[in-house]
Amino acid sequence: MNYKLITIIILFIIFVYRLVLLYLKIQSTKNKIPDNVADLYDKETYAKYCAYSKESNRLGVISACINFIVELLLFCLNVFAAFAGLFPDSVFMQLFAVMLLYCLTDLVTLPIEYYDTMKIEGKYGFNKTTTGTFFADKIKSFIISLVIFTVIAWILSLLHDALGNYMALAFAGFLAVFFLLIAFLFPVFTRIFNKFTPLEEGELRTKLTALLSKHGFKVREIEIMDGSKRTTKANAYFTGLGKMKTIVLYDTLVNNYTPDEICAVFAHELGHGIHHDTAKTQILSFIQVSILAALAGLTVSMPEIFNTFGFTGINYGFAILFILNVEYSLIHPLYEIFTNAVSRHNEYKADENAAEEGYGEQLIASLKKLTKESFGDIAPSPALIILKYDHPSLSQRIAAMEAKLGKKLS
Repeated sequence: MNYKLITIIILFIIFVYRLVLLYLKIQSTKNKIPDNVADLYDKETYAKYCAYSKESNRLGVISACINFIVELLLFCLNVFAAFAGLFPDSVFMQLFAVMLLYCLTDLVTLPIEYYDTMKIEGKYGFNKTTTGTFFADKIKSFIISLVIFTVIAWILSLLHDALGNYMALAFAGFLAVFFLLIAFLFPVFTRIFNKFTPLEEGELRTKLTALLSKHGFKVREIEIMDGSKRTTKANAYFTGLGKMKTIVLYDTLVNNYTPDEICAVFAHELGHGIHHDTAKTQILSFIQVSILAALAGLTVSMPEIFNTFGFTGINYGFAILFILNVEYSLIHPLYEIFTNAVSRHNEYKADENAAEEGYGEQLIASLKKLTKESFGDIAPSPALIILKYDHPSLSQRIAAMEAKLGKKLS
């Protein structure tokens, strides 16, 4: 079997799919604006939004083209095997070498990311990142990615050595626990990039605490993150497992939104907790890691794959990147359609919770403000929503809340 030809075909299919998504994003600016969000942008602001969308997505096309060319060269010219040949001939060093090169390939699109962040995002008033912060973030992300990928590849090598081609189930268990640990340590990782300060006593803290306590949730801490260090866009999220939660607010949210609007956002997030959406997401994640583990078991059982790409034996680092970039990338769009549909359903239910808590109008006001301040798409193509959106469109969310409550809120 010609694995190299099959790889080229798959990479081309993935590349075309990414271009289709970008085309749909660009075309969305030409769609008719739904009546319930027609007040979001005035004529001048909408023209600015369209210009921003086109610039950003056209840069995305360039990035996709460069990534495709780089991937073709790396696989067709056996670059990973050649680079690994520069390192000591041990299982760990060989897999580390491939993971190192895999992470270093991000340097190819670094100028594009820099231009996107510093020029396009800056041009439209979103970027607050300095050059120093941008490159510091990239260095930190590189180190974290290299460690994570190396650990995964190393564990794969140990399990295959111990269990042979029957290691898939054990590898699935490892991945499930590993990614659960990453989620648990997420607050630690965020502190590598940002500073956090406790929210002062006052109306907002009292309302947020009361909202969670009403449904049996306890607040470990309410913190403000210096999101304005990098962007003008507002955000907020929960962290923590079970009933004990930490609330994190971007300073851009605290400074620009009313206490009721912020509470509306968290009444929505509370809905996710009430409906156990995190547990449902974990089930979907386990299905995903099971697919990845099955692909890993299949890949390492076929040494001819590695021979095709210049290796004299199994390289577990190459196995991981081949699974992620080729095998799973072909499956992922179909799986993503399913998971996005589940996610959109969960978002509708969480919105309903905010409305039932009496924050329906405030949630709509917050969503409109968040969308406007980030130049969100208000008329995405239906196909784009199905293929890529894990949240319903703003118009769909407003219509669903109004239908649930039987009155106009927007």
